[in-house]
Amino acid sequence: MGISQYIKEIGRGKDGARSLTREQAADLMGQVLDGTVSDLAIGGFCLAMRIKGETAEEMAGFLDATQARLTRVPASRRPVVVLPSYNGARKLPVLTPLLALLLAREGLPVLVHGTATETKRVVAAEVLEALGVPAQAAVPAMEPGAVAFVPTEVLCPGLKRLLDVRREVGLRNSAHSLVKLMNPCAGASLIVGSYTHPEYAVSMAATFELIGANALLLRGTEGEPVADPRRTPQMEAFRHGQRVLVQEAQGGSLAVLPDLPKAIDATSTAAYIQAVMAGRLPVPAPIARQVERILHEVSAS
Repeated sequence: MGISQYIKEIGRGKDGARSLTREQAADLMGQVLDGTVSDLAIGGFCLAMRIKGETAEEMAGFLDATQARLTRVPASRRPVVVLPSYNGARKLPVLTPLLALLLAREGLPVLVHGTATETKRVVAAEVLEALGVPAQAAVPAMEPGAVAFVPTEVLCPGLKRLLDVRREVGLRNSAHSLVKLMNPCAGASLIVGSYTHPEYAVSMAATFELIGANALLLRGTEGEPVADPRRTPQMEAFRHGQRVLVQEAQGGSLAVLPDLPKAIDATSTAAYIQAVMAGRLPVPAPIARQVERILHEVSAS
């Protein structure tokens, strides 16, 4: 069906919009990712879906279309931990690279994927570059104990184009949720999904359940998939879609706050991470707990 027919269904306003089936959503997203529709139509789709909101069935369909077009990461000898990094730092240092290095130190292959979606934030790619982990120009083979950063456009150019629509219209679209749910790996993996607002916790959980994902879901730091270093968040595991509460949220604040860098630029953040990895500074307790939970889920998968 042509994209205009889909937009007529989803674009009837918050109360009048009709949801698509999983198959219809896959067809729609496939047209968008393949670039067979106009920029105007893509803008209409993004705004209509932003107003309506995605159902779990629709998001599953969007993921079906994306998975069919991804350049997949080859299977590794150990399950790959997938860290989607799309938000970056606004007030706190972006510590997704610290989480990645801590997991790699435990012998896990760690794939960080992402792209900058806002111009005023420090992104994980910049910090990883400062730590000697450059962006990959092609999808790599993942080795245990290694960290790789793969830009979104290497995985799926059409998905990068859809994410870039935000710079034109000023609003996030379905792709910003999709990238936190998708699995770029051909073999065993664990997705670490994060959300910023409670409504996204509900929708992401419903999608993970529907697609039978192996994942860990938490409220991340400013939308990044790393626990807030000041307070342990609730964490839920999804084991082939079966949902299990594995970590209660910590009430209040830590008795002793971590000694975080005052500046959030890439150089300062990288220096802090190096100090933690060298043992000169302690690992923030919530992040250490997150590492423990991920290790447990990987061993159970």
